[in-house]
Amino acid sequence: MADLIRHHRHHDPDVGEVPVPHGPVTGDEHGHYPPPPAPGAPEQEHAIVAQLTRPDDIYTEDGVYWADLPLKKRIAFVNKVQNAEAAKELGAIGSMLKADPLSPISWYFRNAVLPGAGLGLEGYVLFSIGNLAPLFSSTWPTCWGKKPTECDPNWIASVTYLEVIGIMVGQMVVGVIGDWIGRRWGLIQDAAIMFVGLLMITASWGLNLNGWVICYAWSLFFYGFGVGGEYPITATSSMENAVSAGKVSTREDRLHRGRKVTMAFLMQGWGQLINQVILILLLLILHHGDGNPPYGTTTTQWIWRLSFAIPAVGTLWLVYYRAYKMPHASRQLTAAKKKSNVTGYDVDSLRLTTTFFGGRLLATAGTWFCNDVFFYGNKLFQSQFISVISDNPSSVLTGWIWNLYNVIISLAGYYCASLLIDNKFYGRKMMQQVGFLMCFIMFVIPAFNYDYYTSPAGIKSFQAMYFLSSFFNQFGPNSVTFLVAGEVFPTPIRASAHGFSACIGKSGALLASVLYNYIDTQTKFYVVPWFGLAGMLLTFLFLPDTTGLDLKEQERRWAYIRAGRGDDYHGIAIHPKHLSVWERLRGVHKRYDAALDARQKIDDLREEWVGKERARRHKEAGGEPTGVDDLDDDDEWSDEVNDYFRRTTHEGLLVPEGHAAADAAGGQALPRVQEKTSSVGSSS
Repeated sequence: MADLIRHHRHHDPDVGEVPVPHGPVTGDEHGHYPPPPAPGAPEQEHAIVAQLTRPDDIYTEDGVYWADLPLKKRIAFVNKVQNAEAAKELGAIGSMLKADPLSPISWYFRNAVLPGAGLGLEGYVLFSIGNLAPLFSSTWPTCWGKKPTECDPNWIASVTYLEVIGIMVGQMVVGVIGDWIGRRWGLIQDAAIMFVGLLMITASWGLNLNGWVICYAWSLFFYGFGVGGEYPITATSSMENAVSAGKVSTREDRLHRGRKVTMAFLMQGWGQLINQVILILLLLILHHGDGNPPYGTTTTQWIWRLSFAIPAVGTLWLVYYRAYKMPHASRQLTAAKKKSNVTGYDVDSLRLTTTFFGGRLLATAGTWFCNDVFFYGNKLFQSQFISVISDNPSSVLTGWIWNLYNVIISLAGYYCASLLIDNKFYGRKMMQQVGFLMCFIMFVIPAFNYDYYTSPAGIKSFQAMYFLSSFFNQFGPNSVTFLVAGEVFPTPIRASAHGFSACIGKSGALLASVLYNYIDTQTKFYVVPWFGLAGMLLTFLFLPDTTGLDLKEQERRWAYIRAGRGDDYHGIAIHPKHLSVWERLRGVHKRYDAALDARQKIDDLREEWVGKERARRHKEAGGEPTGVDDLDDDDEWSDEVNDYFRRTTHEGLLVPEGHAAADAAGGQALPRVQEKTSSVGSSS
């Protein structure tokens, strides 16, 4: 069949029209179909149907789904596809280098740095807040010290609390807004709120230190609201980019969807790295090249205000970019609502999601909660760790340098996650389980032998375990939770589900920030490991593995559920490979039937095509727009598919609704079309 396939028309990618984060756009994001069949060439009709229903990157030539193959054949098939894809990508890189040695850098900047700019900016700011705390403590010990006398200790603690609560509120509210008003509005709103929040932080002031702390805390709450909204909006946008906009998902989307999201998500790590470098440089420049205390109040004022003013410039650019360069960010949501005749918030989809995907909500929210206890716990008692391993813990510069090492190791974890998250033999679920397990081990070992590992004899091992926990947190749950919380839910409710999961997750950070104020360092090591074990168990039991799953199939299953016919779906979205243990125990996988689904796919595709064709003819006849005919051009059928369905569909079905011919013919023609498509599907 490979010889019969030809490329679809090539188009020039426009990065500005794709919602962030989206990952690489190559210009070849459309499906590939055979040329129109010549008379007497049934094998080419076979190729059209096969490529529509069983693309060759997930099905064998015999039409067997990769996860249905015996283990040995499965390994051979997956390796063959992945090796061919790797060779193709390496060849493309080689061609780019030959044409222009700097072109890979500019390509990465356009397709990874720009899409992840929002996450990079929020990573910069949030970690700047934590990094500045020891500088404040050293400069104003009567306010930020362990026993403050000039400031209310409750307000000092509220700096962290209000930041986290602001993020939680933003995640929930903007998640609902993203599903209600649209992704584009949420993206613009978040950037604008973050910009104003940075201005508030930079300009925060008070008549005394306590007044400044109060102003600083509420400014962080406002900024946190915008940051919280970034999570559901950017994650859902990444699931609905131009690559997966067509009727049939593309090969690039199936093979690299996870990498596209994590390539943008890892900009959070670059934000942390850039923040730490800038703070170190500002300290050395403004403190006369010396990083040791004492630190002057004027120096500290300049350092922290400049550190927040710098990302404000980038955030202002982000407002412009999202407002003027991303007109189609809500495209997929609009299409999904039109199909369900919903104009506002899809309450029915919310109800159905809790009914059918309650276990998935438990997985995404519960594992995110466990991860944030680790992720923020790691940051919160970082100072205690540094005080143990450092020979000059009183120097802020020393702490920042150690933190720089930790960020670099974490960034390596981000990149490893991006490289392996689409590997069908490792992928999302295994990566998250291994990451949680390694974090558990790295914390539980020193917990029960704390004195040894904090002594000179064990300090090197303690240091290695701390850095390994940072690596596996990124090469595991921190990257995976962001992806799957948007990936395992349907389009109409995706932002709300992601926002809910992120909000519950952030409550883990809130728990850590409160709890760690009341327990000593060794007790923290007693408490933290068990969240890693709990996260691993929740992942194993309740999280489905969507690695390699065509998201169009998941949307197809959702259409059946939305229509009250969930039991009639028999496709790969309910393959045991792509279901959680909990869903398999409930028997969801028992309805999987590859042969029956092959026939149903043609019926479903034909039904969509008929609706589109009716709307087109209705519009040409001068009728009012139906809501189906105004979708974006990227959602159009290819010429080959149009020709195929036009030749094999009863003409009576294509007359626009309301015409006498349609009323007379429609009821009689439909059974014959279904019978015809069933035979075509089975023969293919």
